[in-house]
Amino acid sequence: MSVDASEPGAAVPSDFLGLSFEVAALRQIASYGGDGNLVTLLRSLGGGVLRFGGVTADEQIAWTDSATPSPPWALGALGASDFRALDSLAAESGWRILLTLGFGHYEPEAAAREAAAAKAALGESLEAIELGNEPNAYAQHGLRANPWTFVQYDEQVASYRGAIEAAAPGIPLAGPDTSGSSAYEQWGLGEAIYQRPVLLTGHHYPLGCRGNPAPSIARLLSPQIRQLEERSLRRYLLIAREAEVPFRLDETNSVSCGGVPGISNTFASALWSLSYMARAMTMGVAGINLQGNPLNCLGYTPVCAPTAEDIATGELQVQPEWYALLLARALIGERPLATTVTAPSRQDVDVTSFLASDGALHFVIVDDELPGARYVPVRLQVGPRFHAASILALTAPSPEALSGVTLGGQTVAPDGLWSQPARLPHAPNKNGVITVDLAPSSAVLLTVSPIVR
Repeated sequence: MSVDASEPGAAVPSDFLGLSFEVAALRQIASYGGDGNLVTLLRSLGGGVLRFGGVTADEQIAWTDSATPSPPWALGALGASDFRALDSLAAESGWRILLTLGFGHYEPEAAAREAAAAKAALGESLEAIELGNEPNAYAQHGLRANPWTFVQYDEQVASYRGAIEAAAPGIPLAGPDTSGSSAYEQWGLGEAIYQRPVLLTGHHYPLGCRGNPAPSIARLLSPQIRQLEERSLRRYLLIAREAEVPFRLDETNSVSCGGVPGISNTFASALWSLSYMARAMTMGVAGINLQGNPLNCLGYTPVCAPTAEDIATGELQVQPEWYALLLARALIGERPLATTVTAPSRQDVDVTSFLASDGALHFVIVDDELPGARYVPVRLQVGPRFHAASILALTAPSPEALSGVTLGGQTVAPDGLWSQPARLPHAPNKNGVITVDLAPSSAVLLTVSPIVR
């Protein structure tokens, strides 16, 4: 394997990493600004974006204040105090907020009052607002009558934006937050042309909960799924580059509908998410938000609370995907490099490369093969100007493992802290070639520093 450092790509944005939660979880998550371990967990990843959206933004949670009574359809409500609490979390963690306003029920004046309250409370911590969650699919879910196309959507967005601008001028817009990339030629390009968002957004789930064949670990980690993921990202990025607007994948995870136990909560999800994030970085995606549910440790979620008491106190437990986020943090600010992988590497070994500001090379290598397969000898042709490679390994007993995940042999402590060990294993540079034997069902971050003379 070799890399071309002559034309590195754009640096990975400082806020690339992100988490996404349902709007229904906003009040509970916001309360952790002063309690529990979420602030420590978020700080361990550096900066990032917390997105609140999901189906509950449109179908369950409404804005209420003295001028806005709770509508009959709402199962819960948000108020100004929730945004003030969320601002405390943002300030303590250093993370910014991407907020979805309800669009499923046409209530532009209520949305304007909500936007004004969010701006007043969050200030500079408010990254942008989105109008609705997956609005391209509203007709399928009974939220709009057919015909429901981008034309009708755009007319209603314009009404919302007019009301919001009158109540709280200058709030940035993100969108259109589609359910997938297949509709992006109409919805993404139309949004960019007519609404001029600061950020284009969309979703992707590699496996459907009702798919045929059924979701499985083998499918999640297959080369075919990687190819489909990259095809979807290319569709998104084609529109983003044409419009000269950054694109953020603001909701994604392993299997739709909240995930599937035995897949979404396993070490396989960590291997999948690390590979996906690294490839998205090399392709120029502005950021990724992994969707999660703090109440459900059996589905997809980077963090959750195992008990009702833990939810109340904010003592969250990291799931396997969190370790992928920790490893990915090392790539923030780095520039992706063109990578050439030659045979006999297997198709289930994924490699991405990055250039650090100090001239060091980072290689993220993920081996999705199941246990029992042979180790893969990975040979890095780096030349004689580099030291040996340090090896930060992401491992677990098996892809099906629910626990026992380590990064550099270390686990995340109950208080949310993870510290890289002082000494990591090394692979020597022999005549310009570094060889690492990669275990099946594992991943490594190799750091190769230049020799300074």
